Amino acid sequence: MSDQLINAVAELEEEKALNIVQEMIDNGYTPLEIVEYCKKGVEIVGEKYSNQKYFLSDLIMSEEILKEIMEIMEPHFPDNTNNSPKEIDIVMGTIEGDIHDLGKNIVIYLLKSVGINVLDLGVDVSPEEFLKKVSETNAKILGISVLLTYSIGSVKKVIELIEEADMREDIKIIIGGYPVNSFIKKYTGADYYNTSADEAVDMIRSLLNK
Repeated sequence: MSDQLINAVAELEEEKALNIVQEMIDNGYTPLEIVEYCKKGVEIVGEKYSNQKYFLSDLIMSEEILKEIMEIMEPHFPDNTNNSPKEIDIVMGTIEGDIHDLGKNIVIYLLKSVGINVLDLGVDVSPEEFLKKVSETNAKILGISVLLTYSIGSVKKVIELIEEADMREDIKIIIGGYPVNSFIKKYTGADYYNTSADEAVDMIRSLLNK
């Protein structure tokens, strides 16, 4: 059944993928397992796009399928409750000037699948909005996604605003995305960087457990 889900996502078979997810839930698969299989399917889509077998519209379609799957999964995430708002563990968003969010969304879905409460600010988020939400939530971690190199300066500005607000010691900042590396981490002033969804999730879980 896991291979069926991976293939359905990879082949952009929306209805089939949604039906398989529901069947997997009914058969006791964990949210983390299901999200992992979806991630593998999306990775195949990315490979086909890189090899020019898929187009931009196919990438967008894979993201829409993933979002629909997560709507089905949401009630089954650990500690899901409607009684009272949970404390926000991590604030995440894609930086101002950038509208890419597939990688960010995969990380968020993986985090939610293990019970971590994430506030997703979406895409094209201004430095001021990042500061505002970090201040409002008292989140322990801030995750900033950046795919476009010309937006890296805005990531640096986020961290400068947090420093000016005297909040820097209270929060760990992780940057992620295709162009990030140790140089970009140092330039922006971030604490950590990562380009792998699985490694990013492991890093965040470790930081929250400290």
